[in-house]
Amino acid sequence: MAKVAGPKRGMIMAAGLGQRMRPLTNDCPKPLIEVAGRTLLDHAIDRLKHAGVRMIVVNVHYKGEMVIDHLKKRTDVEIRIQDEREKLLDTGGALRKALPHFDGEPFYTHNSDSIWLESWGENLQRMAERWDDREMDCLMLLAATHSSIGYDGRGDFTMDADGHLAWRQPQRIAPFAWPGIQIMHPRLVKRGPDAEVFSTSKLWDIAAEEGRLCGIRLDGKWMHIGTPGAKAEAEAFLGLRDTAL
Repeated sequence: MAKVAGPKRGMIMAAGLGQRMRPLTNDCPKPLIEVAGRTLLDHAIDRLKHAGVRMIVVNVHYKGEMVIDHLKKRTDVEIRIQDEREKLLDTGGALRKALPHFDGEPFYTHNSDSIWLESWGENLQRMAERWDDREMDCLMLLAATHSSIGYDGRGDFTMDADGHLAWRQPQRIAPFAWPGIQIMHPRLVKRGPDAEVFSTSKLWDIAAEEGRLCGIRLDGKWMHIGTPGAKAEAEAFLGLRDTAL
């Protein structure tokens, strides 16, 4: 069966401060922390490239010069740097600033601290197959709250039988956590707050209210590399397996 062509553009969120990852991030930005012998940033680039993405925007802030120097080694895919060293824009503000790079087409976003093992299928390909421009403005990859590595939250979303998402209710536990992977249409970003700095959650609110925020369950094992303990736990898990990420 031939692969469905997915978005050809993507953005990796790599501008975080990495405070929960200290002391590992005292001298190294979190995207350059290595897991299984490869930087988190390279894991994300590899994943997007394998899915057919040809151009990737990477935003930088903390120790941004180190990230920029590292990216010079990646000549196998087009990388465009979005320099946020003077001012953090938060996730939504970063997407808005990056809009000219996407030429009005849907694009992937990928947090730099997310890795996963595939199971039966390739998750980004499954997302491409599920994406319907007529029915959705955002499609999230969602991981099971109870079985993910490095995640200790109460979940983010519930999902109905048609894949539509709703935020977790206060004081409740939701079955799905968002691992930082989504397909988003630029039209949703354009409808965000009239502000330079804002969170992507404001965009999700808009899409959810209109029934255009959808999800697909991650098939595999998600690892959130947010703390030194989570990094150690992920490497211990991966050390038991020969399967490549």
